[in-house]
Amino acid sequence: MQMIDIEQLPGGVAAPPVRVGDTPIDEATIALEMQYHPAETAGAAQLQAARALVVRELLRQRANVLGLLSTDDVSEAQEDAAIAALLEKELEVPEPGEADCQRFFDTHRERFSEPVQLRVRHILLAAAPDDSQGRDDAYQLGEKLLEQLNQIPERFAEFAQHHSACPSKELDGDLGWLVSGQTVPELDRALQHLPEGLHERPLASRYGWHVVSIDERREGRALPFDQVIDRVRHSLREQATRRALRHYLLALESEIGVEGIVLDDDAGGSLMQ
Repeated sequence: MQMIDIEQLPGGVAAPPVRVGDTPIDEATIALEMQYHPAETAGAAQLQAARALVVRELLRQRANVLGLLSTDDVSEAQEDAAIAALLEKELEVPEPGEADCQRFFDTHRERFSEPVQLRVRHILLAAAPDDSQGRDDAYQLGEKLLEQLNQIPERFAEFAQHHSACPSKELDGDLGWLVSGQTVPELDRALQHLPEGLHERPLASRYGWHVVSIDERREGRALPFDQVIDRVRHSLREQATRRALRHYLLALESEIGVEGIVLDDDAGGSLMQ
């Protein structure tokens, strides 16, 4: 049986065709599924979409064998219900004990702390990622604005209203209180490490350049175990479910047969979302 990685082929096209048992999954179906799997490249999105369809087909066929799903045409909701019943019946997920929770908490205390909160103002100088001249111009404008703001900080609201491409310009550039994950990743990473005050240079994102002021910073606070035990137990249960689902799918792959694609270590990850 030949296995290929879609990303390694020209244009991301799979050959031989993807097949689960005797059921083919054609390129048109994979292309339609891609909209639910955003990725940095079309090939990566195609690969994720194909794997998600293979996983669903493996589960659908197993549900059919157990009599949980009719061979006749059924709705997507009926398939979802049958797959849920299948996993409830066959997936064995151990329940984490309190000792397991305590060990996990001791090792990952940072996950269970209150997040850093930042009161942020910004001026978005818009430029597309592939517009090199536009990004150069936006950066130079950002430097000029910063030079003036270092002399007269009170002009931030004026500059936001005149130059920012973000709706927050109507609020003088004020984004309010932010925690990690509330902005695009590239900007979010930078913000988490900034001290209070006007940042000395523009910050880049996919949308352009940002002139940023951190008006206030509230550091995160560690929380005691008894306040977060439910979150710890949920994290452990989710990890155990991912492991069990992966082993289950690999067993189905071996039993039913899959051609044209290899399931990765996060097989079934889309089912956990």
